[in-house]
Amino acid sequence: MEVIQGTADRYKNIERSRGAMMSKEEFTRMYDTYYKRVYKYISYRINNHHVSEDICSQVFETVMCKYYSFSEEKSNFEVWLFAIVRNAVTDYFRGQKKRSYTSLDSLLELIFPKPSPEELAIREDNNQALFKALSKLREKERNIIAMKYGAGLKNSEIAQIMGVSESNIGVVLHRSLKKLHISLKAGGFNHE
Repeated sequence: MEVIQGTADRYKNIERSRGAMMSKEEFTRMYDTYYKRVYKYISYRINNHHVSEDICSQVFETVMCKYYSFSEEKSNFEVWLFAIVRNAVTDYFRGQKKRSYTSLDSLLELIFPKPSPEELAIREDNNQALFKALSKLREKERNIIAMKYGAGLKNSEIAQIMGVSESNIGVVLHRSLKKLHISLKAGGFNHE
């Protein structure tokens, strides 16, 4: 978490020096700082690598176009950015007229390059168990898990985005993880 905080602290200097328009250099630094976290959050929420990339592109386009509306007095940049990301994912689901559940496939592809067929079979079984357990959670619980573990946000930042207290986020996160654990055990998932 220190690495993430370090990059956010470096980015704060950019925020203070900005004018009404974002320069190409500022956009490049902001993109380099936040792209992976934004993409991971979207990937946690959407079960499609290509759609996740498209939404990620739309988010950064929105940030560039709406940068003039950002105000440090209202919230820090990271909270503002992830509010845009969350809204983009919500808009995607509204447009689909159906619910899709959290995908870890694209995230695992980034972490484990070219696995063996045996590893693929084991991973697919594990993912299916996780998808099934995640599908039993409420939308709010899945969203908080994605923000925490996909985007790497702190509880205080998630609370600010969702408009609830930090302690509420901690409680919901704890209970959600406990539900996941119980559901995975009941489904026969055996973590080695």
